[in-house]
Amino acid sequence: MLFPTFAFGAFFVVVFVVNWLTRPHPTLWKPLMLGFSIFFYGWWSWRFVLLLVAMIVINWVVGHRAADRLRGSDATAAGLQGPSRDGARVARRWVRIGVAANLGILGVFKYWDFFAVELSNLLESLGISGSLPILEYTLPVGISFYTFQAMSYIIDVGRGNVREMAPMDFAVYLSFFPQLVAGPIVRASEMAPQLAARPDPRYLPAAEAFGLILSGLFKKVVVSSFLASHIVDGVFADPGGHSGPEVVLAVYAYAVQIYADFSGYTDIAIGVALLLGFRFPQNFNAPYQALTLQDFWRRWHMTLSRWLRDYLYVPLGGNRGSRASTYRNLMLVMLLGGLWHGSTWNFVIWGGIHGVVLAVERLVRERREQQGSRPILPVGIGEVVRWLVTFHVVCLAWVFFRSESLSASFEMLGAIANFDNYAGTATPLVIAVTFGALAFQFIPGAWAAQLRIGFADLSWLAQGAVVGLALVAIDVLGPSGVAPFIYFQF
Repeated sequence: MLFPTFAFGAFFVVVFVVNWLTRPHPTLWKPLMLGFSIFFYGWWSWRFVLLLVAMIVINWVVGHRAADRLRGSDATAAGLQGPSRDGARVARRWVRIGVAANLGILGVFKYWDFFAVELSNLLESLGISGSLPILEYTLPVGISFYTFQAMSYIIDVGRGNVREMAPMDFAVYLSFFPQLVAGPIVRASEMAPQLAARPDPRYLPAAEAFGLILSGLFKKVVVSSFLASHIVDGVFADPGGHSGPEVVLAVYAYAVQIYADFSGYTDIAIGVALLLGFRFPQNFNAPYQALTLQDFWRRWHMTLSRWLRDYLYVPLGGNRGSRASTYRNLMLVMLLGGLWHGSTWNFVIWGGIHGVVLAVERLVRERREQQGSRPILPVGIGEVVRWLVTFHVVCLAWVFFRSESLSASFEMLGAIANFDNYAGTATPLVIAVTFGALAFQFIPGAWAAQLRIGFADLSWLAQGAVVGLALVAIDVLGPSGVAPFIYFQF
């Protein structure tokens, strides 16, 4: 079920009413919300519901067993405070089992065919016959998101950072439909207190919620769809049939498209959750403002960045070891982050580009700090240069992210040098939308806040009129159909 559809609108009206009628009664509200979330997920394929239910059961059991050992039953019997050393060791063992189970399920659905093909090719090159079976499973929608969310729960329980959730609480947490299929990745420490709360519907931040929903719809339905159909899809499908300037514009347009598409989903998800009494963490913060790649990752898909930092980079050693180990950890995290997005070499290269540049940035920064070097360029000019370099590194990586294969990626890059075959895709409107969307990233956040305050000060009738007009405008400006969100494939 896609957000920008009539079906979801009708579904959400029912959920909204039932949510606030039953929220004061948790024993009724929780199974109803679980049922709504399962219905939402089963809209694509009811077969995937079985997988989601299995993930809920497996991870709750693992979390329960780890928490049970940490409660220190052995230590309590001995008159000690806290878990025994043996209990903590067993808890860690349960966490490892849970992580292995999650990665195993994710691996079968998402990575088996990739590694089977690559292993078969390697064996064939060595003159060894034999191959692994190709499963050709359909990738369950959102599996990467709820798998990472489940792992964060069992790891945090095993570390003693969060308390074990009751079975129904955990089921609602992992399946909650606004963020189920494309994030943001919400942690148990962020969701559990909200499940226990009893918010008053009279004090909902409705102006903020509707502002986010309308913003997300405009980004997805209008901006992302327009750029995809008017330049991105055509140029990436046939870069040789377009001139170099058109190819460059298509790369810029894709940078805008994927931001508008993914942040649009996040805006709608956060807004929908707010209307139900839940606040999700922010997932985007004007990423194309970034002056370094490190800053880009503090602004882009922020919940994934924090997940990779807390559950991968820090456990690997982070920056606590030697300089070489720090660079190794950066590369491993970004390569695995690339694989998280997809099981092709294109995503590996995408992650590798980010990893290499992050390591280079760190090396340059450390050397400048050690030598006490002054900036080479004046502050204003230096910032512009850093922004240009960062933006174009991100765009270079997007070429591999978007292209269907490695050969298509290199064909796209090679076509930049082509100054023939102008196909007429670089229209004034395409140029205006692309660069206008990039410029919009630099609008001060205080302006948006003032706009929300002004909307909130309107009467409920005026607010309804604004929302209605905005929806009509989005419908008129958007295409006849709405394509799935890009991140649904991850």
